[in-house]
Amino acid sequence: MSGSAVGAKRSLLPLLLFVVLFLGTGLYLQSQGVAYAFYQLPGPVAILPALVLAVWLHRAPLTESIDLLVKGAGNSNIITMCIIYLLAGAFATVAQATGGVDAVVNAGLSLVPPSLILPGLFIISAIVATAMGTSMGTIGALAPIAVGLSQQAQIEPALMAGALLSGAMFGDNLSIISDTTIAATRTQGAEMKDKFRENLKIAAPAALLTVLLFAGMASTEQVIEAKAFSWTGVLPYAAILVLAIAGMNVFAVLLLGIVLAALQGVLFADYAVANLGKDIFKGFGSMQEIFLLSMFVGALGEFVKAQGGLAWIAGLIDGLAKRLRLAGNKAQQLAIAALVFISNLCIANNTVAIVLAADVSRDLAEHHDISPRRSASLLDIFSCISQGLVPYGAQALLLGASFSLSPWDVVTQSYYCLILLVVALGVILLRPARGH
Repeated sequence: MSGSAVGAKRSLLPLLLFVVLFLGTGLYLQSQGVAYAFYQLPGPVAILPALVLAVWLHRAPLTESIDLLVKGAGNSNIITMCIIYLLAGAFATVAQATGGVDAVVNAGLSLVPPSLILPGLFIISAIVATAMGTSMGTIGALAPIAVGLSQQAQIEPALMAGALLSGAMFGDNLSIISDTTIAATRTQGAEMKDKFRENLKIAAPAALLTVLLFAGMASTEQVIEAKAFSWTGVLPYAAILVLAIAGMNVFAVLLLGIVLAALQGVLFADYAVANLGKDIFKGFGSMQEIFLLSMFVGALGEFVKAQGGLAWIAGLIDGLAKRLRLAGNKAQQLAIAALVFISNLCIANNTVAIVLAADVSRDLAEHHDISPRRSASLLDIFSCISQGLVPYGAQALLLGASFSLSPWDVVTQSYYCLILLVVALGVILLRPARGH
């Protein structure tokens, strides 16, 4: 084996150390019965020893290694992504403070017939997650309501939790302000509107099949009452979705969304404009972990790239993909899907998994005529599928705690993620691949 190959493999050790620290700590704490075991060691802390190891393996003067670290952390895509995180967090917080989330939820409940409450919950959670850009925020907002609905309608709690998880993952995957969408589009050089349309071609059929499945699994004639709400609370969410799909710059979309949410609150929800600055800053704070981790992962990736690790991984995956002997670039699309899916199994964080897999995926896409929108879509879809199926993910843990269920019971009812997996693989294998 050549020295360059050895050096390339060695450059992957810091990344392996990060995964082992993060995953190992979570597994150990889970065995000790610690709640939210995989979130006790924050990712930005778990990656610090890996960065130290990367600097040591670089075998260069410390100042040069630090310059390389800063170059990776300060990559224009990383910084752009982080600023978008901040604006998305600010919008979500201001919109929630002005009653937007409650308005969307109760608007949905007012439109859903009692006999279709299970598919209705899937649709409501999908809409809320698409509007909010966060599966965790959606679950946190809807779980108490879903628990009450489960008792009132006498629906199996695990099934209700699965419907909520399914809708939340649909919206998280599709939302233009989701951190997964931001990470996927920025790292692959894709436009958000293009990625949204690409995702919709796969997610919409899967969602329709899920609605039909849930409609046939449970029904109730119990009357479900929605609380009073104002349709004006829905407008900021609707506005940013329409503007983003229309192609407006994401910075302008999010800034306008913040203004519209605040204006709606002041005019119709007794929102004190003096709280706007604090709520915006609170939203910034909600993105602190993913902000820092994205920068640190960017720095770690720069060391891997500089030492040949990225090229070695791309060559290895490309070689494995060619052995599949599939037409066009389908094997490479499967390779991108498998890479981010497995990364998320290790990390249990779909945004981090996308950032980890991004450089290799982009390299595969550029060399095999896979469009940026398709590679971004694959990264987002398969990371969300994986996240919706891991019992140690934050979503399953929160739902398990809310419904007094085992997280395993929750993910086994995550039918949308299973259906999406089948549909996405079918699209890759059956559609013409090149140029997409």
